Amino acid sequence: MSDPLADVLRSLRLTGGVFLDVRLTAPWCVISQLTAEDCRPLLTQPAQLIFYHVVLNGEFVLNVEGEAPVSVRGGDIVLLPRNDTHTLASATGLNPIPARSLVQPSADGGLARVVHGGPGALTHMVCGFLGSEQSHTPLLSMLPRVLKLEMREGTSREWIEASVKFAAKELSDGQLPSSSVMARLSEVLLVEAVRQYANGRGDLEAGWLKGLRDPQVGRALAMIHCDLSRPSTATELAREVGMSRSVFLERFTALVGMPPMRYRTACRLQSAQIQLRESQRSIAQIAHSVGYESEEAFSRAFKRAFAHSPSTWREARG
Repeated sequence: MSDPLADVLRSLRLTGGVFLDVRLTAPWCVISQLTAEDCRPLLTQPAQLIFYHVVLNGEFVLNVEGEAPVSVRGGDIVLLPRNDTHTLASATGLNPIPARSLVQPSADGGLARVVHGGPGALTHMVCGFLGSEQSHTPLLSMLPRVLKLEMREGTSREWIEASVKFAAKELSDGQLPSSSVMARLSEVLLVEAVRQYANGRGDLEAGWLKGLRDPQVGRALAMIHCDLSRPSTATELAREVGMSRSVFLERFTALVGMPPMRYRTACRLQSAQIQLRESQRSIAQIAHSVGYESEEAFSRAFKRAFAHSPSTWREARG
């Protein structure tokens, strides 16, 4: 059976890796953010990064500025979809040390290590990343800034644990983990974390996550995200998911918060914004990549949404 959530997130075409074995003894507090250098040679030019921590044992509190603190313990995986700077601490009120200053490179090219702290309880985690070399992945900006996956429950726990340990062992032996294993691990980690988040939110606001709970609307969302340039109509989408056009439009709008064609346009323009900001592609190339047949039609839609032409918007952002 098709899994709309997996289909949507698969459109991100993520890969990943593990790069750090961390052992911290209380009291401790570190501040961290992922860089492109951390991902080499597993991912040479990452444009989008998700930092994650697989907690094998122990406990700590994770803080991202502007967000509520997140309590984490053994069996949890924490993902940061926007790669925000964050602090991890054994207790509140401690001054953070940059995690990068504590990294001990491996002498044999394997897994780097952090060993730090006082005489108290041990927290052991493995740190890794999910990344994409594509810059136009607007789905990531729609996710919360912190996702916690509780691996104590769920059918994927054993597979995730085994895959993380396999990748860590290969790195510790000086080998690069299998790209197919890491790509699959990346996909499963993100799918399971987003699924737990969505299923645990009875008050989830209208949007793509809420739409994914509905099998037919979820399939339509997957078709939109897997190919933003696809010139399908609402009637064609309704037929693809086995619904009448009127019922499909009503249900999609109620769950996602806007009609399907307006949602697709919003996703196209958000993807275009990312490309304008982060790539050197021409406006015509960007227009074509997000489904517009002409640069003129794209420019009109962009200006209608953002009050500026694509070229003016790009120039204003350097």
